[in-house]
Amino acid sequence: MSETQKTHYDPKAVEADYYRLWEDRGYFEIDGNKAIQQEGKRFCIMMPPPNVTGHLHIGHALTFTLQDIIVRYKRMDGYKTLWQPGTDHAGIATQNVVEKQLLEQGKTKEEIGREAFLELAWKQKENSGNAITTQLRRLGVSPAWSRERFTMDEGLANAVKHAFKQMYDEGWIVQGNYMINWCTHDGALSDIEVEYEERVDQLYYLRYPLSDGSGHVVVATTRPETFFGDTAVMVNPADERYKDLIGKTILLPLIGREIPVIADEHVDMEFGTGVVKVTPAHDPNDYEVGMRHGLDFITVFDENGILNQYAGEFAGMERLEAREPVVKKLQEEGFLEKVEEHRHQVGHCYRCKNVVEPYVSKQWFVKKEFAADTVRRVNEGEVRFFPEHWINSFNAWMRDLRDWCISRQLWWGHQIPVMYCDDCGHQWAFEGDTPTECEKCGSSKIHQDPDVLDTWFSSGLWPFSTLGWGNGDALKNVKWFESDMEEFYPNSLLITGFDILFFWVARMLMMGEKLTAELPFPHVYLHALVKDERGEKMSKSKGNVIDPLVMIDKYSADALRFTLAVLAVQGRDIKLSEEKLELSRNFTNKLYNAANYLLMNAERFEDLDPERIETPLGRYMLSRFYLAVEETRHYIDQYRFNDAATTLYRFLWGEFCDWGIELSKASKASVPELGSIYRESMKLLHPFMPYLTEYLYQRLGGTDLSESESIMIRPYPAAGKPDEKIMADFALAIEAIVSIRRCKTLVDKANQRIEKAYVKFGAPIDEELMRPFIEKLAKVDTVEFVKHKPEPAVTDVSDHLESYISTADIDMGPIIAKLEKQKAKLEKEIMKLSSMLNNEKFVANAPEQVIAQNRQALAEAEQKLEKVKGELDSLR
Repeated sequence: MSETQKTHYDPKAVEADYYRLWEDRGYFEIDGNKAIQQEGKRFCIMMPPPNVTGHLHIGHALTFTLQDIIVRYKRMDGYKTLWQPGTDHAGIATQNVVEKQLLEQGKTKEEIGREAFLELAWKQKENSGNAITTQLRRLGVSPAWSRERFTMDEGLANAVKHAFKQMYDEGWIVQGNYMINWCTHDGALSDIEVEYEERVDQLYYLRYPLSDGSGHVVVATTRPETFFGDTAVMVNPADERYKDLIGKTILLPLIGREIPVIADEHVDMEFGTGVVKVTPAHDPNDYEVGMRHGLDFITVFDENGILNQYAGEFAGMERLEAREPVVKKLQEEGFLEKVEEHRHQVGHCYRCKNVVEPYVSKQWFVKKEFAADTVRRVNEGEVRFFPEHWINSFNAWMRDLRDWCISRQLWWGHQIPVMYCDDCGHQWAFEGDTPTECEKCGSSKIHQDPDVLDTWFSSGLWPFSTLGWGNGDALKNVKWFESDMEEFYPNSLLITGFDILFFWVARMLMMGEKLTAELPFPHVYLHALVKDERGEKMSKSKGNVIDPLVMIDKYSADALRFTLAVLAVQGRDIKLSEEKLELSRNFTNKLYNAANYLLMNAERFEDLDPERIETPLGRYMLSRFYLAVEETRHYIDQYRFNDAATTLYRFLWGEFCDWGIELSKASKASVPELGSIYRESMKLLHPFMPYLTEYLYQRLGGTDLSESESIMIRPYPAAGKPDEKIMADFALAIEAIVSIRRCKTLVDKANQRIEKAYVKFGAPIDEELMRPFIEKLAKVDTVEFVKHKPEPAVTDVSDHLESYISTADIDMGPIIAKLEKQKAKLEKEIMKLSSMLNNEKFVANAPEQVIAQNRQALAEAEQKLEKVKGELDSLR
C-alpha cells in the first residue's frame, strides 16, 4: 500500500529515528538554530531536575511538554535558546532506595561504612538517572543534552560550597539548638517536608497528684509516652477554676519528679480540662512556653525514637510502641482517669511516611531574614506569576516563614563544608579542597561536619550554578561557558508545578536575589495537577494512574503532548482520560489524511510565498492562516497553552481540513497553494506535535529528514495582513452551503444532487466568484441568487442569508406525514416525562441522577418538537 493510500499515521515508524537525528545534529543546543538567530534575542529556561530515583510520571510529562512547546517556539522564532537539563541527587529518596537494597541483603549502611555506601548511591544514580533521561527523550523534549548537569557533579559541588561559605561569612547561615521537625528514620526536615493528615487518636486524661497531698489535677494528652519530659503543667491565668493552684507543684506519675504549676495565656480553657502538660523538648508550642518561663528542656528519646533513662522502666522502647505499655502502667497505678476519641492533624515525613516528632536538635539554619529583600522585590513587580493568584500563596507562606533548617542526617548529598578543630575548637566554612589543618592554630586534628545539606539548598542554586556561577574551572567549556551568565541569567521563564512553589521556587528566588543580586527569572508559570477524568488525584491504591510511557506507546508522543497542552488551562486541574487522548490521535490521523489528499493532486509543494497565492481559495486560506498565526503567537506569549492548542485545532481541523480541502474540489488550481499553506502550518503546530509535523513537512516538500534540514530550525510563521473581503465572501459561501444542505433535508434530499436552489443574501458577496464553490459542495446543478423568496418553496433561515428549494414539482404529502408522525411521537414522550417530573412522590424517591437524566431528556424532546413544528410550518 502506498503512503497516500494509508488512513492512519504510524508514529512508531518515525519517532525514534527522528529524535536520534535531531539530537545527533545538535539542533537542541544553543547554536542549533544559528542560521536563523536574531541579534539580541535570547531565551533561557531551566528543567526542574527530576530525581535520579524517579520514573517519568504524568506530572513530569505536563511540565516538560509545556517547557518544550515554549522552547521550540522560541528556537524557531530566532532566539538563541538554552533549555538547561539535569537531574537532582534527591538526598532522602536516594538514600532510602539504597538502604532498602542493603536490607534485602541483610546489611545496614553502618555495617558497610560511609564510603562504601556512597559508592552504592553513585551506582544507583547512574542507573536511575540514565533511565529518566531516556524516558524524557520518548516525550520528544529538546533540551541541550550536551550540557546535562547533576546536582552533585564537580562544578555544582563547588557552587554549593561557594554559596554556603558566602552565606556563612555574611551571617545568614547559623548553627544552634532549635526545635525542628524530626523523622526518626530520615532526620531533620524543613516545615514543607512534613505532610499532615487528619486521623482519629485517643485523648488520654491523666491524674497528676499535687505535691502537698491535697488532691490532683487532670491533664489531657494525645502523647502519654512523652510525659516523662514534662517540666511544668500550666493553666490560663484567667481560669477561675485553677487560680489557687498557680505556684504550687505536682508530682509526675510513676516517677515522682516535682514540677511547678504555671500560668500562661497560651492555654485554651475549652480544651480538655483546661490544665495542660508542658513538654518543652517535644512540642513546638511547649518549646515557646519553656523559653518564656525558663523551664528545663528534657529530651526523653534519642534520634531513633528510643526512650532513654528519663522514661524509667520504659527506657529502650521505641516511642510509639511504648505508648500502650505506658498507658497500661498508668491505669494500673490509678493515674488514668478516662480515654476519649480525638480527631487531629498528625505530621508525617514526606518521604517515608513516618510520624514526625518536634525535636530539639543542633542543626544548621538559614535565617528567615535572608528572604526579606526577595519578598519585597517580588511584590514590587519584578516577578510575575501565571496565574497571578499564586503571588497570594507566596506571600502567605513568606509571612509565616521560619528559619530554614538546611542540615540533614544523611550520608548521600553535599556534606556540609564546615570544619571543626579538635584542639582549639575553631569552626570555619570552606570552599575548594577539604582543608587538612586548622586555619587558626594549624592543628591537623580537624574533622568535617558529618551532616549533608538539604537537597533544596543545591537545587535552589540551579538557575545560575548550571551557568558556571561558583563552579571554579570544573567542567568549564564542557558543561558551561564563560558567557553563559551574561547571556542567560536571569533566566527568561520558569515552568513547574504549583506543588513545589515553596520547596523550590521560593528557594531559587531568595538564593538568586542574595547571591547574584538579581532575581533568577521575571516570569513563573505554575501549572496545576494532572488528575483522572473524574477529577480525582492519581494514586496506585486507587488504580487510576496514567503512565505517560504507556500512553505514548498507545497513542503517540504527539497525541499525549497535544492533549496535555489543550487541557492546560491556567489555574485549573487537568482531568485526563484516554477518551481525550483518542481525540488527539484522531487529530493526527486527520492531519495525515489531509496531506495524503494534497499529495494525490501534486507531487510536492513549494515553501509558502504569499506573493504567489493568487486563487480566491488560496487567498482565503492564507488569510485564515494569518489569523491563526497571530492568535497562536499571542497565546503562547501569554503562556495560554490551551488557547494556542485550541486555535491550532480549530484552524487545521475545522477550517483547513474540513472546509479548505472540500472547497478545493471546486478549485483544483488552488491545490498547490493550499499545499504550501498547509506545509507552512506544520511549522505553526510543530512545538506541540514535533514528530508528526516534521514527518508531514518533509513529505509535503518531497524531502526526507535524513537528507534535508529539519522543520525545527525553520523560522516560525509570521502573521501577514488578511484579506477581509475574501474572508467575508467565503464565510457567506460556507454559510450558504450549510443552509442549502439543511434545506435539502426538509424535502428528503439530504445527500442527493438537486437541479436548483435559491439563495437570498443579506450582505454583499462576489456571487460569480463564489457560485462554483456553493454549487459543488451543496450538490446543486444551479444556484440562483435572488432578492425574494420563490413560491412555493421550503426555506432555511441562517444568520446572513436564506436558502430556498422549490416544491412545485415535489409531492410534499409523504414528507408532511412523516413530520406529523414525529410530532405526535415527541408530544407523547413530552407528556410522559412531564407527568413523571410533576409527580411529587417520584421526585422525592427517585435517585438524583435519574431525575437529572429525565429533565435533560424532556429539554431535548421539547427542542426537537419545536424544530419539527418549524419544518411543518415552512412546508404548509
